[in-house]
Amino acid sequence: MDLKTASAIRRLRLVSAPEAVSFLLLLVCSVLKRTTDFNAVPVMGMVHGVLFVLYVLFWADAWNRARWSPKTAALYFVLSVLPTGGFFAERRLRREAEDAVIASRARQEGVVNA
Repeated sequence: MDLKTASAIRRLRLVSAPEAVSFLLLLVCSVLKRTTDFNAVPVMGMVHGVLFVLYVLFWADAWNRARWSPKTAALYFVLSVLPTGGFFAERRLRREAEDAVIASRARQEGVVNA
């Protein structure tokens, strides 16, 4: 994995958890709006919208650079629209990045010809 691919996956990983948190907070704010006088939906809606757009942009870049299969790309996109999916995406992306680093080091040391 080259540096640009690793950076694209890292960006996606770093935005996935905050996007999931903002989605959950938006859901809480929606419930509070209907049950109390507290209305933070416009603010949380904007925050979540910005994070979601960033997630989709970083997802497209990571898909292009990492050459994921359509199934893998679809999985990461579906995880972005589920309330807690960003946490699962972050965990899978972290594992993928760690595996790539291990494989890269093994290639450098001549342990494997991968």
